[in-house]
Amino acid sequence: MYELELAVAMEAVRKAGAYLEDAYRRFEVIADAPANITTDADRKSQEIILAHLSEHFPADALYAEEATEGLKQAKQVGDRTWIVDPIDGTRGFARKNGEFSVMVGMVDRGAIALGVVHQPAVGRWTFATQGDGCWRRDNGEKEPVRCVVNPVRDLKEATLTQSRSRDGKASKWAGAIGPAHIVESYSAGIKLALVARGEADLYLNTYEAFSDWDICAGHILVTEAGGKVTGTGGQAIVYGAEDFKQRSGLLATNGVLHDAALEVIRRQS
Repeated sequence: MYELELAVAMEAVRKAGAYLEDAYRRFEVIADAPANITTDADRKSQEIILAHLSEHFPADALYAEEATEGLKQAKQVGDRTWIVDPIDGTRGFARKNGEFSVMVGMVDRGAIALGVVHQPAVGRWTFATQGDGCWRRDNGEKEPVRCVVNPVRDLKEATLTQSRSRDGKASKWAGAIGPAHIVESYSAGIKLALVARGEADLYLNTYEAFSDWDICAGHILVTEAGGKVTGTGGQAIVYGAEDFKQRSGLLATNGVLHDAALEVIRRQS
C-alpha cells in the first residue's frame, strides 16, 4: 500500500537533497544562527518538492513550512495532505554541522500513510509506509535494510536524543529520566530516525508548540519500526488541526520504555 506515493516522495526528496548538497557546500557558515533562521535554500528545496508532488498528485493538499509561491497556489484542504519540511534543522545547515534533514510525510484521512527523512550531508535515508515497516538506506547502499527499535528495557541504560542545548547541559526532563547517554541534534527528523533505527531509545520534545511538519514524517518511522509516539501526557498525536500545530509535546520511544518515561514526565510536571 502507498508504493507509488512512496516512490514519488522519495524522488521529490532526492531532487531536493541533490540541490541541498550543492547549496550546503557553497553556503557560508553562520556561527550564531538563531533557532528561527530560514534561508533561500529552505525555500528552493520546498519548491522542488512541492512541484514534484503536485505533478503526480494534483488532487492532494499540501502543507509546508515556507510561504513560497508553490504553496500559495496549492490546494489547502483534502482527504490526503502532504506535509513538508524542506530543511528540518536549518541551524544545522547554517552552522554546517550536518544536522539537518529533508522531511516529507503524507496523511490520508487523519492517519499517517508514509514518511521520508533524508540527511543529505551524510547520505542517510529512513523511510516508512503504513503497515510495511520502516527501512533505511545509507551512503549509496543498493538494498534497504529494515529498521527495528532497540529493545532496551531500563531507562538508566537508554540513549535519549534531544534538541541541541546552548550550554551543553541536559534538560530537566532528561535529567529526571537519567539515561546512560544523550545525543543532541538540531533536527527532529534525525532524532526520530535515530529511535526508529535503534540508535537511540527515546526522543523527548517539550516545546509548548510546534508544527505538524516538525514530526509527521519521523512519527511513522518510529511506529513502523516497533516503537511508540504520543504527547508527553500520553495523548494521541493528531494531524491536520486548524493551524497544524502540536501543543501536547512529543515522546517517541522503543515502546518498552514508554510508560516508564511518561511516569517520569508526570512526576516532573
